[in-house]
Parts: sequence; C-alpha cells; structure tokens
Amino acid sequence: MKIKNIKTELKFIALKTPFITALRRVDTIEFVRVTVECDNGFIGIGEAPATKAITNEDVYDIMNSVWKIEEFLIEQSLAESLYILHANCEIGSSAKASLDMAIVSLQAQTKKQKLFEYLGAKETIELKTDITISYKKPHEMIESSRLALSNGMDILKIKVADDIKHAIEVTKSISSLFPDATLIIDANQAWNVEDSLNYIEAMKDVKIELIEQPVIAQDIQGLKEITQKSHIAILADEAVFSLLDAKKVIESKSADMINIKLMKCGGLTKAVEILEYAREMNVKCMLGSMLEGPYSINAALHLAMAYPDVIAYIDLDSPLLYKEVSNELDFKFDGSEIQYI
Repeated sequence: MKIKNIKTELKFIALKTPFITALRRVDTIEFVRVTVECDNGFIGIGEAPATKAITNEDVYDIMNSVWKIEEFLIEQSLAESLYILHANCEIGSSAKASLDMAIVSLQAQTKKQKLFEYLGAKETIELKTDITISYKKPHEMIESSRLALSNGMDILKIKVADDIKHAIEVTKSISSLFPDATLIIDANQAWNVEDSLNYIEAMKDVKIELIEQPVIAQDIQGLKEITQKSHIAILADEAVFSLLDAKKVIESKSADMINIKLMKCGGLTKAVEILEYAREMNVKCMLGSMLEGPYSINAALHLAMAYPDVIAYIDLDSPLLYKEVSNELDFKFDGSEIQYI
C-alpha cells in the first residue's frame, strides 16, 4: 500500500468564550486538516492548529510545510513515509504531527485495528480531562470556575500571567470557594525564579496539584531550582518538545513531570517514544494539547488509552470549549469524563 494523494484544508471552529493565557488570546480555532489517501482507497486524517506563540507555526506555515514534503511521500509505503517525515528536520513540529497522525491511523487500518488497539491498548477505558479557566479578572475567573464545576468538571487548569499578586489572589479565592476542585496552575512561562518561589511560599496552606512551566522554556536551571525548593509538583511543558528535551529535563531532575503534546513532539510516533522513556524512568506525564480540532484530539485520546500507567493527567478539553458540539469526535465528553463511542 502506497500513498497516492495528500490534501490540505483550512478549518475553523468558534469558541464559546475567548481562550486567554499569558501567551495568547484565541476566539476561533484555526487549524489545517491533512487528508492522506492510499492507492487502496484507505484514508487517514490528521490536523494541526495555528500556535505561533508556541511552535512558531501559523496555518500558512503548516500548509507550506506539508506542500514542501508531500512530493517525497507520494508513492512511498507508510513505513517509508514515516521515516522520511521524521528524518526531515526542515518542517515544523505541528506540520509533522498532522502528517504523522494521518499515516499512523492508516497503519492501524491496514491491520484492521482501532487506533487505540494499534497503539497498544487492549480495551477502552474511561478517561478524565481538566478544563481550562482562562486568564481574566479574578471575579471572572471565579465565575468561570463555578460554571465549570456546575457542569461536572472537577479538575480546573487555572491560567495565570506575570502578575503574581493576581495569581495568588485567584488561586486562594478559587481554592477557598471550591475546596473539592483539583487545581492545576499554568503560568505559561510568565514568571521568573523569584516570582515562582514567592507564589509557592504563598501557597503553603493551599492545596494545588501541580504548577506548570513557571519560567521560560530555556531556563532549565531556574526550573530545576524551583522544583528542588517547591512542595508542589512542577510540570515542564514548553521546555519539552522532543525526546532529547524530555531526557534533559528528567535526567537533570529539573521537573517532577513533563507535558507531552502531539503538536510539540511531531505526532503519535514521537509521543510514543517519549512515553516509553517516561515509563522506563518511572516519571508521570500530562498528555496535553493546544486548541485543536476533533481529529487531533481523537488521536491524543486514543493514545491516552494505551498509556494509563504513565499519563497521570489529561489536558484535552478543546471539545468542551467549542461553541458547537463536534460530530467528528470518537469520544463523548460528559463533564470531566470522556468515553469512547
């Protein structure tokens, strides 16, 4: 079976409310859908969103990357295509991810398996995601938290920015008002070491599950200092794109956990490599996402079912943020609970 054709399509999904972090604001998800067709009629679909602030790719960069490499993939077998894709270092990680997930889904089809089976899961399991609380004024974030909890969400991922006083106020308020909620604090690289330690000290009597990427991705030494001094678990996100990055962070003990995202690492193939390494090192992971379309969320959720022993947290809440429910999902979202359908 060989690849016959590759098609790209620009897609949009409106959000219920703006998604706001220390890095960006998004009102509508923009993503590229990549369709890979084989000579036997099998079709694989992958997607990649515009995340310029993180992967340095907008939708036009992604499309250009796919167009750039497609001539090398046409008439190749699936295995050869994956080799070519990941040996090519000239295209962005999101573009790679879109092609990779499409090709891996085709490999599963050739074996007459569901994607989760192909990735190693013996059966479906119920999954649980957090829900993002966007960075806004404190009273607005409190109201967003109340609404999320009333809709069956019990893991809140609180987005904060460089204003440490705001971060402390919001965290303490949400923790006090909603004591049964699990809180994940995501600084998106907005702090320095001093701010991080001040925040952590202020949280000594507040129950927080973990703090995600407090300092800029390049400051591994700062991340390590925070991890060593923190009573709260520290998660590396933007500091870990590749397996090499994961090894650097884990072996130096610069964070307690790492966040794996298909768009950062280049797709399912590379995510599996990182997950296998994390399993070997007995390090727990978050399986995260950008603001993504339904097919890329599907791929991540199939992967999550194959690694429940390694993936301690799932941050795949994009479908909960869509203005309208998608009919392209393989999964049903009911509050925090996610079930394969």
